[in-house]
Amino acid sequence: MCLPNCKEHSPTLQEKKYNMCRNLQNSLIYYARSTKKMLKNMLEEQQKSLDFLSNQVLELTNKVLLLNAEVLKKHTDPFPQRPIQTHGFDCSDIKETFHSVSKAPSGLYIIQPEGTYSPFEAFCDMDYRGGGWTVIQKRIDGSIDFQRSWIDYREGFGELSGEFWLGLKKTFCILNQKNSIFMLNIALEAEDGTIAYASYDSFWLEDESNNFIMHVGRYSGTSGDALRGYKKEDNQNAMPFSTFDADNDRCNPSCTVNGKSINSCSLLNNRSGWWFSQCGTANLNGVHKVTRHVDISGIHWDTWKENKETVKIKSASMKIKRIYNPYFQ
Repeated sequence: MCLPNCKEHSPTLQEKKYNMCRNLQNSLIYYARSTKKMLKNMLEEQQKSLDFLSNQVLELTNKVLLLNAEVLKKHTDPFPQRPIQTHGFDCSDIKETFHSVSKAPSGLYIIQPEGTYSPFEAFCDMDYRGGGWTVIQKRIDGSIDFQRSWIDYREGFGELSGEFWLGLKKTFCILNQKNSIFMLNIALEAEDGTIAYASYDSFWLEDESNNFIMHVGRYSGTSGDALRGYKKEDNQNAMPFSTFDADNDRCNPSCTVNGKSINSCSLLNNRSGWWFSQCGTANLNGVHKVTRHVDISGIHWDTWKENKETVKIKSASMKIKRIYNPYFQ
């Protein structure tokens, strides 16, 4: 009587044990996954906190350095050229310096290009196309007047946190560092929000005695090569800088633009400064037509077209970046 009952219950016990084992295994897998997910979330939150604190420390350090620079400027001792702590030679150098620690945020930094004696402030774009860009010009809303004299364009003007021109002397010092090649990137935004860019694989300036003649290398981008234009006379490469009070364009004694005789490209462009070549097809320093609602020569990059019409530009910026850095090889 017993043997049939034992045989009858044996499969049931094995099935129960199998189900218990499977449930336990599933519970362990779920627990492991939940624990892994929880640890991952905790690590991500800690990393975010560390990144935030790191950025706060960098900002505080920057403010301290700027305050220190202001104090030293006002200090009346017999050594006016006392050294000021700087962040690096340029924004590319700063990016490489901070790269091993954390991501350096975009903002104001104190730089001192190699071979110079005086540091100065610059805006570093650490987000655009890999970061490390020193911004040398920026147009946003027309709040800053770009109708300036030679001295203003040489020394720089505007607000580094908004619209500005860094200055030809400072830009020359950055570009003129030994064993360094810089590329130029021009970012453009249209009234409708469309964006385009022009990139040149090399960019350098001659000194002031040569009126800061500009040299650009090979072009790539989506806006067209307006610095060289469509015709030989449009080519602004290898041209000196011009302002209304320092006329170095090729309109001597005059040139023809849109059928009109022109004596000064700067005056034609409402007293703005640029590397004019018989006025050419590019000028990023003209009047901000979008915000001032004026119908005069403004910011233009005539090779950027949509439906065969030249695009009206709302904002523009010029950035330079070191593409060969001998200090970090």
